[in-house]
Amino acid sequence: MKAQLLSASKIVIVTFIFSAIIMYLMRKVAVHVNAIDKPREEEGNRHIHKTPTPKLGGVGIFLGFLFGYMLFGEQSVRMNSILIGSFIIILASIVDDIKPIRATHKLLAQIVAACVIVFYGGIVLDVITAFGYTFDFGILAYPITIFFIVACTNIINLIDGLDGLSGGICTIFYITIAIIGAFQGRFGSLVMVLTLIMLGSTLGFLMHNFHPAKIFAGDAATFMGFIIAVITLLEFKGPALISFFVPVSILAIPILDTLFAIIRRLLKGQPPFQADKQHLHHQLLGMNFSHVTTVLIIYGINILFAAATLVFVLYDQRYGANIGQYMFIVIFILVAWFVFHTTIISDKSPQFIHKIERKIGIKKK
Repeated sequence: MKAQLLSASKIVIVTFIFSAIIMYLMRKVAVHVNAIDKPREEEGNRHIHKTPTPKLGGVGIFLGFLFGYMLFGEQSVRMNSILIGSFIIILASIVDDIKPIRATHKLLAQIVAACVIVFYGGIVLDVITAFGYTFDFGILAYPITIFFIVACTNIINLIDGLDGLSGGICTIFYITIAIIGAFQGRFGSLVMVLTLIMLGSTLGFLMHNFHPAKIFAGDAATFMGFIIAVITLLEFKGPALISFFVPVSILAIPILDTLFAIIRRLLKGQPPFQADKQHLHHQLLGMNFSHVTTVLIIYGINILFAAATLVFVLYDQRYGANIGQYMFIVIFILVAWFVFHTTIISDKSPQFIHKIERKIGIKKK
């Protein structure tokens, strides 16, 4: 066990050092090719940063991923499919970071990458086991898997609105999956190697991306979401068959934020993927929390989901499942309170709560 932990630590440390160093180069490359994120007032001043910032940080993570694979990975059909799919995602992202392309073109590239994973790599979400129930998708497994990969690819990109936010959420995901794999003795498996490589690469990026950010992930944040989708599918299909619910629950924050955004925009009669300033991080900034505090609060919420997941999976089944369920109930109550006290779904929510409070005699100070 000690030797395995040392080997795992070596993967994380080596990829972290490489990624941290390569980010200096990516900053220079971004400036050279004009892949610069400039605050744009014509988009409703929704950008938080005030100064032009180099992009292509996600490309640096990809290079760290390739470096880690060359040193620690093993060739296989599944790994080949992951490499090909990742290259397609990164290629489309680089083009978009230099000169924006249509969303439909990016979506097409993501679908092609997902098809490579499904049809060439044979990684398919055919059965889900959660809370004692089993769901067999049959022939629908292929479109469902493609949809899941594309959805994950985009949710990380959509929440990438503050310095260190997307990188931190991904880091929490990788750490949680690594802890579960370590306790279940699955060192050396493909999912563990991928998780550790991505953990080190993302930490190297985060060192440059935490506030004040010196580089952004850019559209290549989709690469982080793509690999998370792959890890989730591999984790689900691992020898210990962890419930599909487990890795998805760790991503609760970006999933909920995306879901709330779609509902909010549909209620307003807007396109579901139209940009706005009412995401989770905007709500917290509107409560006068600082940039760093807002990011740390979201980290904290995400860690709560991760902790509940770890308890649910790793504790004795008689007690762990119950404790995990209670933890999720508490988190659900906190999320519900947040939804009704902010405008994350509807501008009328705080007014509605205020009316109820007045009726039951609660006065605001």
